[in-house]
Amino acid sequence: MITKQQREAAVERAAVYLDWAGITLIDGDREKFEIADFGLSDLDNVGMELFTYVNTRRVCARELVLFPFQTCPEHTHKGKRGAAGKEETFRCRRGRVWLYAAGEEKELNPGQQYTVKPGTPHWIRADREGAVLSVFGTRANDANDIFTDPRIVRETVIKG
Repeated sequence: MITKQQREAAVERAAVYLDWAGITLIDGDREKFEIADFGLSDLDNVGMELFTYVNTRRVCARELVLFPFQTCPEHTHKGKRGAAGKEETFRCRRGRVWLYAAGEEKELNPGQQYTVKPGTPHWIRADREGAVLSVFGTRANDANDIFTDPRIVRETVIKG
């Protein structure tokens, strides 16, 4: 759970990170951000900031902002009714991250990318500067994500 003030501060901070990565926002874009604390109320350490360009039946394109040492926790994308889960390609735009997938650690620096295949458990952690990643994949249905930590709730609750 986060407060409205925490959400607003995270959106402004994420916008600064996107600018740092050379990504331009236009009027109205700040309202489109998703700030995820995963129900742990510890956004500085466990969370992510997402800006979605498009999420159709076939494709999803997003910018993922991670603040310094912020972690997006381990999860898997499962499909519905026997369909394959989401495939994602992460391309580092600015900063540095460690992406853990299928028991392997991948360091991503600007210009480097890695594709996570459907059904693969993965998690991401930013370095001391934070990071911006472009994420391209098949349709995102975040409500279907399965997290290793049973305390995690995908939808952020905003109070006050």
